[in-house]
Amino acid sequence: MQIINPATEEVIQEVAEDTPETIQEKYQFLKEGQKQWAAVPLAQRISAIEKFYVLLDERKDELAETLTKEVGKPVQQSYNEINGARKRIEYFIKNSAKWLAEEWITEEDATREKIVYEPLGIIANISAWNYPYLVGVNVFIPALIGGNGVLYKPSEYSTLTGLHIQRLLYLSGIPENVFSIVIGKGAAGQALLDLPLDGYFFTGSYRTGKYIAEQTAGKLVPVQLELGGKDPLYVMDDVEDVKAVAEAALEGAVYNTGQSCCAVERIYVQEKIYDAFVDTFVTEAKKLITGNPLNRETSIGPVSRKEQLPFLKEQVEDARTRGGKILSGGNSLPGKGYFFEPTVVVDANHSMKLMTEESFGPVIGIQKVKDDNEAVELMKDTPYGLTAAVYSKSLERAEKVMKQMDTGTVYWNCCDRVSAALPWSGRKNSGLGATLSYHGIRAFVQPKAYHLRG
Repeated sequence: MQIINPATEEVIQEVAEDTPETIQEKYQFLKEGQKQWAAVPLAQRISAIEKFYVLLDERKDELAETLTKEVGKPVQQSYNEINGARKRIEYFIKNSAKWLAEEWITEEDATREKIVYEPLGIIANISAWNYPYLVGVNVFIPALIGGNGVLYKPSEYSTLTGLHIQRLLYLSGIPENVFSIVIGKGAAGQALLDLPLDGYFFTGSYRTGKYIAEQTAGKLVPVQLELGGKDPLYVMDDVEDVKAVAEAALEGAVYNTGQSCCAVERIYVQEKIYDAFVDTFVTEAKKLITGNPLNRETSIGPVSRKEQLPFLKEQVEDARTRGGKILSGGNSLPGKGYFFEPTVVVDANHSMKLMTEESFGPVIGIQKVKDDNEAVELMKDTPYGLTAAVYSKSLERAEKVMKQMDTGTVYWNCCDRVSAALPWSGRKNSGLGATLSYHGIRAFVQPKAYHLRG
């Protein structure tokens, strides 16, 4: 399998893909190792993760360069991702013992009662390429702390980063028969679905997530899906600094070249401040530097997958034919690399694919609304339910909107952020289950009830 640099279209490296036979061998290798790992004291398991936390920092230069070369992420954002992953790991290190400890429910009665948390067993972590560290540590870190074995399949677009992760986990003291990487494309993922695993944890598209849920339904094991979004941002007319809000909204839309499940994908602005907001938004968008992601000043790198370029172009052209005005960008860049200009479409409406279908690129539509009621109806007009953001001077007014959002996360005066202390979850086509917070610690264990008499 060729690993291609999306900025240069050069082959970085070739790696051998796993076959169903090698994946079966890795599963059998983990079966005995997981039992031994589960018997290791929790404090010792956490200690190994602490070493991994340190190694991520010590090797961050190499890790960031690899991530940028194979995914196209601007290098400063690669450093940011590694640092962000370490913060999440720190949360798991500090909080796992509390949430995995046995709980005494009744100690005084004739029958004492307690809850003990046991590992699921061997789980599949089918991960994503857009944030391989961040979405990866959401799963394999609490899974390992909880005593599970992990078959970790990175996306084929972030394979080298996945190999780095495996190497550093082994150096940290995670046994080789507890964590194993599966290399390949869709066929490798299918082989994981065919195994009798004890849980499936996937990050990626709605289409693939739905397929995984259907294929594994008969196994009656936990299935957790972190899927896409079409995340709205609404700007009320009472915001005190329109320029600052426009700048924040732009960053939320184009950070990581717009390839984030929680990126701002559509913007609604109240008519009184619409023109002022658009002026700043477009001005700032035109300042963004698109180019070599290894340059520190670059803010927009290539999209990671070549097939995304015609998809984005088609969304923009569809918007143009339906009355949208393209005030910035609108095209892929000539020459080598999968580059698409930061694109701003105004006078947007919901007849456009740009406002209803997930874009996953540096393109954004902005629509004018007359009041909060119209904004709410438009924000709710989606099969997705990941995040929704509201900018307003008034928390009371913003909360009236946020409470009507059928999403796993809502934001007031911020957007496109994740906290390790809060559950990360989607509703509707944005997924099932939750990672992070204590929910994301207990997602990888199962409770056992003890009734003790005597």
